[in-house]
Amino acid sequence: MTGSALPQPLRPRALRPGDLVVIAALSGPLPAAYEPNVEQAVVVLERMGFRVRLAPLLEVGRRHWWSAATPAEIAAELNSLLRDAEVRAIIANDGGQTAFGYLDLIDIEAIKADPKPILGYSDISLLHLVLFARTGLVGFHADMAVPGFGGHWQAVPATRRAEFEKLYSRLLTGTEAIGALPASPSWECWRAGRAEGRLIGGVINRIALVQATRFAVPLEWFDGAVLFWEEMGGQASYVWSYLQVLRHCGILDRISGMVVGVPREIIGLEAPDASPTLAEIVLDVLGDRDIPVLGNVDFGHAGPNLPMPVGIRVGLDAQQLTLSLLEPAVQPLATTPPAGRHRG
Repeated sequence: MTGSALPQPLRPRALRPGDLVVIAALSGPLPAAYEPNVEQAVVVLERMGFRVRLAPLLEVGRRHWWSAATPAEIAAELNSLLRDAEVRAIIANDGGQTAFGYLDLIDIEAIKADPKPILGYSDISLLHLVLFARTGLVGFHADMAVPGFGGHWQAVPATRRAEFEKLYSRLLTGTEAIGALPASPSWECWRAGRAEGRLIGGVINRIALVQATRFAVPLEWFDGAVLFWEEMGGQASYVWSYLQVLRHCGILDRISGMVVGVPREIIGLEAPDASPTLAEIVLDVLGDRDIPVLGNVDFGHAGPNLPMPVGIRVGLDAQQLTLSLLEPAVQPLATTPPAGRHRG
């Protein structure tokens, strides 16, 4: 997209029972040890009422360096899914380190013609940011097959798992706003206040890196936005540095609020007596910017993930520990299938 005006979000079409969702290798490979996770993810998605297919590149043992295939091969498979009218949603199997390699190969016109939910986080959050910047597409920073549906979801109490299943089903099939996301005891108010704005974010290293490319989210689109981010690995000082990048490029001066996910495996933050804490790091970089900050929210690599639909308006009340989706993430079903699309 060109120009600085914030577009209306391009909402994918709502799913309905029996629709086909495809689990695809959009970045990293599928080691044999994680094949049972994919199988369990299929069970979860079928329980939600969907048909499930595995994309060809999602094959145990297939790999190219750290990826499931070359960037060109992954892009070709993604594009075939985007062009296939039968495919109604695409779910990443896992994250990885590959999406940067094919940002220039994605069929943008196919997305505009038939927008579909793409679910994933970590490296996949890069796709959400870039496709939002180029088309306005609402991307679903949400659980994937291996570390999500087939992993973290299996490790939580059955009541919490059922809550997540119902939430994801409503998100993908319902055309009413979700409202307040289900909170948990981990949520913390790091700076009180209320805000409303478009939800924009992802894993923080990808936010910082993509802004250095021609696929960056236009800076003006962060005006009044609620920035969400999470991180895994590295060191506490890296998080501080990424936040400083967002400060220097002007993002922190434009946003109306911030939501921070639960960190995972970050050196310097894992000990109970960590100093500085993640909250102290965030508030140090924010300085006197008086915006609400809600911390330790259930999204990110610690999983399971509350869905964070990029581009949807949210309401944030940090003191009351509430985060609400104020708009639906999908649009009502069309009466006829999208024209000109065919199985690829």
